[in-house]
Amino acid sequence: MLLKSKLALMLFLASFIFIFTNSAFAHCDSYDGPVIKDAEKALETNNVNLVLKWVTKEQEKEITTLFQKTYELRNGDKVVSEIVEKHFFETLVRLHRETEGAPYTGLKPAGTTKQIIQMTDKALKENNVDDFLLKLNNHIDKVVREKYQKVSKLYKVKDDSVEKGREFVAAYVDYTHTVEAIHDIIEHGGGSHAGH
Repeated sequence: MLLKSKLALMLFLASFIFIFTNSAFAHCDSYDGPVIKDAEKALETNNVNLVLKWVTKEQEKEITTLFQKTYELRNGDKVVSEIVEKHFFETLVRLHRETEGAPYTGLKPAGTTKQIIQMTDKALKENNVDDFLLKLNNHIDKVVREKYQKVSKLYKVKDDSVEKGREFVAAYVDYTHTVEAIHDIIEHGGGSHAGH
């Protein structure tokens, strides 16, 4: 039981890091991501400190100045207010991405955040990682098993023809690269967004 729990935790950590370093690009830069949610809350409460955590100390002045202008214009002309607010969001996200060494490719609409990332946020909000781990581990188990079964079936016929051999190689590369990526993350870590 303890071994199974440790394996589950390792798979969770590997997958969590893999997800964040390879496919979370629509999270920090989407309207339903944590950066813009904090920015909206900051504007509602006139508290710039809520967003300063997303940028470096060197970027604080730019964000603080833009925040103040955005806040001051909130109750004025609606079109101007929307334009300035969007510019504030874009600047905040761009600077945040810059701190991670990741490119800024524009704001993404709400609903574009992958379900798995929504689940990680939900686990944090509800202070409950157990349900998330169960779903994640079941998904990882399913994916690895499917890749294994495919390559295992092709392994038996890989030498029957060049065509069968190529099918095997494609499945083999997919399977081994998936396992290798998980292993490398466990061995070497990888918590930054630089690989987005």
